[in-house]
Amino acid sequence: MQTLWQDLRYGARMLLKSPGFTLIAIITLALGIGANTAIFSVINGVLLRPLPYDQSDRLVLMNERSRQMDGMSISWPNYQDWRAQNQSFDGIAVFNRDSYNLTGNGEPEQLRAGQVTANLFSVLRVKPMQGRVFTEEEDKIGGPPVVLLSYGIWQRRFGGDANIVNRTILLNDKSYTVIGIMAAGFNFPSRVEIWVPVGQLSNGPGWQQRGNHPGLYGVARLKDGVTLEQARADMDNIAVKLEQQYRDSNEGDRVRIIPLLENYVGDVRARLWTLLGAVGFVLLIACANVANLTLARATMRQKELAVRAALGAGRWRIVRQLLTENVLLSVLGGGGGLLLAVWGIDLILKVNPDGIPRAQEIGLDNRVLLFTLLVSVLTGVVFGLIPALQTSKVDLHETLKEAGRGNSGRKQWLRSSLVVTEIAAALMLLVGAGLLIRSFYRLHQVNPGFSYDRLLSVNISLPEQKYKEQQQRDFYTRLLENLRAVPGVQSAAVASGLPLGNNGWQTSFTVEGRPVPPPSDTPMVEACLVSPDYFKTMGIPLKAGRAFNEQDNKQHLAGRDLSGYTEEQRRGIGLNVIVIDEEFAHKFWPNEDPIGKRIRGGTEAKAPMMTVVGVVGRVRMEELKSSSGFVQGYFAYEQMPFAGMTLVVKSTLDPNALIATVRQQVLALDANQPIYNIRTMEQIRDESISTEKFNLVLWSLFASVALALALVGVYGVMSYAVTQRTHEIGIRVALGAQTGDVLSLVIGQGMKLALIGVASGLLGAWLLTRLMAKWLFGVSATDPLTFAGIALLLTLVALVACYLPARRATRVDPMVALRYE
Repeated sequence: MQTLWQDLRYGARMLLKSPGFTLIAIITLALGIGANTAIFSVINGVLLRPLPYDQSDRLVLMNERSRQMDGMSISWPNYQDWRAQNQSFDGIAVFNRDSYNLTGNGEPEQLRAGQVTANLFSVLRVKPMQGRVFTEEEDKIGGPPVVLLSYGIWQRRFGGDANIVNRTILLNDKSYTVIGIMAAGFNFPSRVEIWVPVGQLSNGPGWQQRGNHPGLYGVARLKDGVTLEQARADMDNIAVKLEQQYRDSNEGDRVRIIPLLENYVGDVRARLWTLLGAVGFVLLIACANVANLTLARATMRQKELAVRAALGAGRWRIVRQLLTENVLLSVLGGGGGLLLAVWGIDLILKVNPDGIPRAQEIGLDNRVLLFTLLVSVLTGVVFGLIPALQTSKVDLHETLKEAGRGNSGRKQWLRSSLVVTEIAAALMLLVGAGLLIRSFYRLHQVNPGFSYDRLLSVNISLPEQKYKEQQQRDFYTRLLENLRAVPGVQSAAVASGLPLGNNGWQTSFTVEGRPVPPPSDTPMVEACLVSPDYFKTMGIPLKAGRAFNEQDNKQHLAGRDLSGYTEEQRRGIGLNVIVIDEEFAHKFWPNEDPIGKRIRGGTEAKAPMMTVVGVVGRVRMEELKSSSGFVQGYFAYEQMPFAGMTLVVKSTLDPNALIATVRQQVLALDANQPIYNIRTMEQIRDESISTEKFNLVLWSLFASVALALALVGVYGVMSYAVTQRTHEIGIRVALGAQTGDVLSLVIGQGMKLALIGVASGLLGAWLLTRLMAKWLFGVSATDPLTFAGIALLLTLVALVACYLPARRATRVDPMVALRYE
């Protein structure tokens, strides 16, 4: 221990004696270690840290799947049977999301709500901070209206009032009793602010029909000793029995079960591990740079080490001393890296604040600190071991005789190898960044099927207790009329969902005159309710026929006997016209005029028969990167009003300038009606490609750092080589060598290393970029243009890094050089 302490003190003194070397090395290592720490912090918070629930590894997410859809929600009757018949779970809870208008306590505000079964909290094993959770009696039809508040909304809206429990608040113009407050950090389902019992809603339209899937998803806790595969087999057996009992609604339906953590991380897992690999290359380049600096510094210390050897220090004693200095240096770099990591985490979260799951759990903890320490120590050993072994080979006679003259021949191969490694690693990162840049550019060039220009979108959710069908229609009709009269408004419309968010819904249909397929093979349409001016407002081109007009209402039902229909069927039977997208027309009526063709919504005889009146261009409903496999159909809002709609306003001005006006117009119709989710269509587009932007920004940042470090490394090695060859260059100049000869000598030496590094990097990039193939759009993972362009760029920049020391070499004075030791 005393010897180690001596080595540390001596190492610290040696580093202080060379402040320039020490500062450059610390900064270089801090960049590499800091980048790795930042990405590992994200990986730790997202992938490695367990969910904040007791035995969270026993929690799974459940939903139904069919041949057409893998992510189908759960029907309420099927859930009841799952809960009663399963042998694998301690409990199964279901939930969905909705929004409620909070009024009567300041300015009206829309709150995100989780509608959940009472057993959700016992399945997750969480308790409220104050009060209690729902009882089974409260989670039934006719139960008392009760609500749980999140810690955030309790603090923000109610000022942390300790007496809020057992008081009532107004949600959707109905009094709800607050029965509890959940602890800070509880966030299931994600981003909700209040919770209400979902069982009270189960008498809603269609909830008791097995073929209806009202957005419910399940979370369950595996029994002790039950594996995930056993649970899947158990639920598949139940699904088969239900299929046999209810073939019309359940044919082909099965149960999808995945670990709950997997639902959060999804595709992010592979992206984050790949990013960690990328920053590993940055650290490799940093290590190579510092190793080269260490070799250069060690050459200047040859006499010192020879003296120590002459005084009795063995080779391994010298190696230990040099390694101690290197580890001390890397630990200091690790300290700087921690500071950079804090900034890096902030940058990562700013680049993609909503695209990273569990973002609130990302930060520096004991695991991250341990990772940084281990990386720092390992880095010190990696960049220090080989130089230490090389330097410790002391030839006392030669070293003392040369009095420190640069005897660099035996180390030149090592410095050259390090330079080649730096260039190869930098090129691999640059190729990855280049592919992402080209992919991002191609993504921006995709025609979404509509116009982004000067479009404002606003969500409005009318309380159904207050607004019945006719009132909903009247509210939106008057709102659109008022907005069209506002200066700067070009047009306005409402829709049940907008592109780039998959906000529509999927429903089955059959084509008139064709055999009705079995339920499991019935085609699906991605449906959306829209007002007449929707296509004009969104800039969706009309390809054939007409758009909706004011006559597309329910007048065709006048005098029709609807006594045998449910409320939901009455609403749906009002539909008699549909506008389809061009893919719908091409798929079902190729080489025919689709105008006037008819389809039936579903397979039941009571389902509405709709006539195609128009064909519009196809839009990207889910994301720019890919199109869903469903055809698209639009229904007339006047024929089937809906409480929650999205208002879109086309402006001749900056759309953000209309936000206050839209809010005023809504409040003029209903002083208790808030608006929310206010975004321009350009913001919606940017959000839809936020993951691609996240990858692009981080890869480009790491590649830029790698390029800078690699070029510094090339420049440093060539500068050192010029210094070591000053004597030789002086002799050449004295014997008549011209400026061009000296330039050729130095640049040729450097470019030989650069070209070897470029060739190695191209091979490595060809192998590694295949891992990125699924993240690219419109460009191959082995795109020759990107590979060639990056190789040429790196070669040219390396040429500049070699040219600068070469120019200095041409200015060598032969008389001075011949006296150079």
